[in-house]
Amino acid sequence: MGVEIGSKLEGKVTGITKFGAFVELPGNVTGLVHISEIADTFVKDIHDFLKIGDMVTVKVLNIREGKIGLSIKKAQEKERPSRPHRERGEAFEDKLNRFLKESEDRQSPLKKNGDKKGRGRQH
Repeated sequence: MGVEIGSKLEGKVTGITKFGAFVELPGNVTGLVHISEIADTFVKDIHDFLKIGDMVTVKVLNIREGKIGLSIKKAQEKERPSRPHRERGEAFEDKLNRFLKESEDRQSPLKKNGDKKGRGRQH
């Protein structure tokens, strides 16, 4: 398998900087894992997570002007089955409608109390 966007590959950490880690991929090409793509948690010091010589699984995020952007954290994510866009939209609309109804139900006693209080204050 070649280096293609979206592919997962095994590579060897060959260098570490303040902003990321260089990983040598199959075919003797090198890509960069930016510090924000090392782990799901905040990474202050990359050395806390990686050392030179480590073998890592990476996902190819992008290839621009010969530079390869990689991610360790996205390579570890489980593949989620994709749902058609319409289903997600309908689910969102259902949630929104439920929220609006619950909100209205919560506000109705407040509105009733507010009306009673307001009547006694007429000047």
